[in-house]
Amino acid sequence: MTRKIIWAPWRIEYIEKAKESLGTDKKDECFLCTAWYNDDELVVYKAQNSFIIMNRYPYNPGHVMVCPKTHTRYLENIPEEEKIEMWKLLEVSIKALTSAIKPHGFNVGINIGRIAGAGLEDHLHIHVVPRWAGDTNFMPICGNSKIVVEDLKSSIIKIKSYLQEIVKELKI
Repeated sequence: MTRKIIWAPWRIEYIEKAKESLGTDKKDECFLCTAWYNDDELVVYKAQNSFIIMNRYPYNPGHVMVCPKTHTRYLENIPEEEKIEMWKLLEVSIKALTSAIKPHGFNVGINIGRIAGAGLEDHLHIHVVPRWAGDTNFMPICGNSKIVVEDLKSSIIKIKSYLQEIVKELKI
């Protein structure tokens, strides 16, 4: 089978940044730290010690990451209050995504270390990836391609409004 090339010019920014930061441990070069301190447009909710950010290069529409404020690659280095808050934000993320985009399920995971798939090794984070029946169809299997059907700004607008409602309900 011949591999087809899908044009995705926005990915070059990710590739270039990844090359620049390979092996770095510097907080000031971490896009999650930058997002926390600079109120990045991708941050859809910011709590006291952790936040929810849209993945700029999503696996599926609505792909978010729950992140601690603490810049560390080690789970044991995250203060207890941040871990608790992250767990609450994980719950909030799933509720908001369920209301906003109605997925049939979720993949939730942490990639610790480059070998485990971490694109950003130095700032631990939790991926929340919405899934639908049929989202793994012929394109990724036969076409060796993945299609993301919604642009990031549309996802941000949908998800942000639901997050605000749910956070009020849960008093976070």
